[in-house]
Amino acid sequence: MSQPLSQQYLEIIKGLGENPEREGLLDTPKRAAKAMQYLCHGYQQSLDEIVNGALFESDNDEMVIVKDIELYSLCEHHLLPFIGKAHVAYIPTGKVLGLSKVARIVDMYARRLQIQENLTKQIADAIARVTNAAGVAVVIEAKHMCMMMRGVEKQNSVMSSSVMLGAFRESCNTRHEFLQLIGRNN
Repeated sequence: MSQPLSQQYLEIIKGLGENPEREGLLDTPKRAAKAMQYLCHGYQQSLDEIVNGALFESDNDEMVIVKDIELYSLCEHHLLPFIGKAHVAYIPTGKVLGLSKVARIVDMYARRLQIQENLTKQIADAIARVTNAAGVAVVIEAKHMCMMMRGVEKQNSVMSSSVMLGAFRESCNTRHEFLQLIGRNN
């Protein structure tokens, strides 16, 4: 654990007008630093480490979808959480990616300070780079605490973002099939 980070949290507590010597706050700077390091552990991971060679030969050239991958991230503008789910699809060209690796890629990028639009693109680009797929599609739906707890305070708004690469961008039918399979197109 980084001593300077916990010291920064101590200063934040003081800056808020709280007494850091109060019983409930005595260990809060250390706990907060440890929590923030966990929430942002994606910076300590790389795509190569995550994939770890889990690409497997396959003659399947049909769409592969992993949907409803829960994600937790921090808004880079307010350091408040956004929570949601990602739907990821790709069309293999000779190799398929180990199932858990798709979720791990989502987590690696989500566990960094983010905006949802960039997170969506980073996931799509990573899946494309690793699989050399004919197409990649990513849709993220998330609720943002910066919208819910402050500012406009809208409790039921959900942000959707999407990135379509290759066949998903070029073919309306492929895109439509993906959106229908994840329940976003009736």
